[in-house]
Amino acid sequence: MLTAEGVVVDPAKIEAVTEWQQLKNITDIRSFLGLAGYYRRFIENFSKIAKPMTKQLENGVPFVWSEKCEASFQELKSKLTTTPVLTLSNIRKDIVVYCDASR
Repeated sequence: MLTAEGVVVDPAKIEAVTEWQQLKNITDIRSFLGLAGYYRRFIENFSKIAKPMTKQLENGVPFVWSEKCEASFQELKSKLTTTPVLTLSNIRKDIVVYCDASR
């Protein structure tokens, strides 16, 4: 959403994600990862974080909701519902710029 203060996350979407209950089957995993995948470009190391859940989607793997899956789920929920804080840089300190020129 665009406000007078700048771009902010829609509170209704944050509430929907924070209230998402523990995933109980493969359909739930697909549904959650579908939503999270839409925002994957904004989440650093998305595929590494989601790996325990994506392993559940492999053929022949029985559904087992492990502690790793729960940690992955909670971390993605956290990253989807928080926004990074941007501050002004201090010109008296060194500044390091990282650039991805892959496109």
